[in-house]
Amino acid sequence: MIEAGSKAPDFTLKDQNGDTVRLSDHSGQTVVLYFYPKANTSGCTTQACGVRDHYKDYSHAGATVIGVSPDEVKAIRKFDDQHKFGFTLLADKDHKVAEMYGTWVEKSMYGNTYMGVQRATFIIGGDGKVLRVFPKVQPKKHDDTVLKALVEMNTTT
Repeated sequence: MIEAGSKAPDFTLKDQNGDTVRLSDHSGQTVVLYFYPKANTSGCTTQACGVRDHYKDYSHAGATVIGVSPDEVKAIRKFDDQHKFGFTLLADKDHKVAEMYGTWVEKSMYGNTYMGVQRATFIIGGDGKVLRVFPKVQPKKHDDTVLKALVEMNTTT
């Protein structure tokens, strides 16, 4: 997994509307980039709805939120349509971006191992450097953890 202080790898993916989005499109902005395993699963829905419900807090902290999953555009569009998130979701079907960030990992469930996305969040500064990394973040605690970090960062700059 990439670490704080590293240059955030740039990427290009399609969003829930099929539009092309590049991380570099957000140069000069603080970006909260979070990786989640699968649209419309309970933990991922809890996490994304939390971001939606706290979106004003993220905006007030000067952050743009982007969620990334290995789903297809069609799946993240349905996810967004169902929950009206109001922020960008990106489709990383071939999981290349997850691999670049180190969130494509071996997982296990019920004794079976498989490859999948480890839930993780990165705060990226306007200069493109990773400021904070939150590996294995818990869906219910995601917003409290990330927003607290954003506030701390804003008070120290």
